[in-house]
Amino acid sequence: MNSRYQHSEELLQRALRTIPLGSQTFSKSITQFPRGVSPMFITRGEGSHVWDADGNEYIDFVNGLLSVTLGYNDADVTMAVRKQIKSGVSFSLSHPLEMEVAEMLVDMIPCADKVRFGKNGTDATSAAIRLARAYTNRDHVLVCGYHGWQDWYIGSTARDLGVPKAVKELTHVFQYNHINSVKKWFGRLPGEIAAIIMEPMNITYPKEGFLEQVREIAHKNGTVLIFDETITGCRFAKGGAQELFGVTPDLATFGKGLGNGFPLAAIVGKAEIMDLMEEIFFSGTFGGETASLAAVKAVLQKVRDGDVVERLYTTGRKILNGVDEQLRRHGMSEWISISGHPAWTLLTIKDAENCSMWEIKTLFMQEVFKRGILTIGTHNISYAHTDNDVQALLAVYDEILPMLHEAIVNDKMAELLETEPLVPLFKVR
Repeated sequence: MNSRYQHSEELLQRALRTIPLGSQTFSKSITQFPRGVSPMFITRGEGSHVWDADGNEYIDFVNGLLSVTLGYNDADVTMAVRKQIKSGVSFSLSHPLEMEVAEMLVDMIPCADKVRFGKNGTDATSAAIRLARAYTNRDHVLVCGYHGWQDWYIGSTARDLGVPKAVKELTHVFQYNHINSVKKWFGRLPGEIAAIIMEPMNITYPKEGFLEQVREIAHKNGTVLIFDETITGCRFAKGGAQELFGVTPDLATFGKGLGNGFPLAAIVGKAEIMDLMEEIFFSGTFGGETASLAAVKAVLQKVRDGDVVERLYTTGRKILNGVDEQLRRHGMSEWISISGHPAWTLLTIKDAENCSMWEIKTLFMQEVFKRGILTIGTHNISYAHTDNDVQALLAVYDEILPMLHEAIVNDKMAELLETEPLVPLFKVR
């Protein structure tokens, strides 16, 4: 056992006795982090830094899977939540915060006439799909990106165990930036497609006219266009990617960074569709839970009135440019590339002749963790990240990229790996 992670490993062994995969969240589990060379438990966060169960400090570029927009323990969010908790968290009737936060979202998001809340992105996307089906009286759905764990979506991936065949047959995948892959489904299923749900941007920017063409096809065929802005909201622009790209969908879903780590998601959209919320059943005891609403209100105020979006872009651009330069300088561009919006960039790793992308990724993670950087191949920027954090990240990459090159070119992967490599999982982007 690696002594650096001794307590984490002990906690993991204990957790595995009562929790499948040792974590409540798939992306935080042993499927994503190589055993014995990774921190498995975080106990504290402040700003852009976190500390694991063994007391090791990291600059965090995961940021709660993009849920932490401002940074850990942001003073304004913490103060708002503490103040609200003193008055109560969940009540027997609605709290005015529900209306106040809804009004802020309507003011900020182009497509938003009305708002309903859930607790996570899957709540929001699933509600949007039900709305679209009710509005169109159709069943089929086109998807592009990652949209949560519910049957209607996950049945279209390789992680479909337990999803009825009849449900799987209603969801169809199309390719981002390939308009013909959208058109083909309307040719095969004329008059049957209720919704197109898509991340307006994921790994790459939309080609000129692509989002506009998707919207045109949807409206021409009486289909509801849904932008899943679970990640892009409060990050790409104040009103999300729809504001950045100037393309307004019929419905949109928001989550993750809304509450700086506090759980709240939102479905927003045109009134004529959202009014069907009065007819379909979408309801949860904790949709109006006020600690999260207070957090979201504080976040939205800072996003609306401050330079949060601009800072995320500027900080992320330094990383995007710096990593791209290093990959070329260290001869790694053949196997690793960086792409995405500066506020959310991703490393794409390819197989080499003598080792797999999973071996390369495992060695990458093993070595960045040792050096106090927490990343799973993404750079999820928060408002708390500083220039010093960026320089520290780039300094670590300057150390490990030559090691990765050596492992690939001189066939030393087995020699350098201190654990079993990660195994392939379903791919959504």
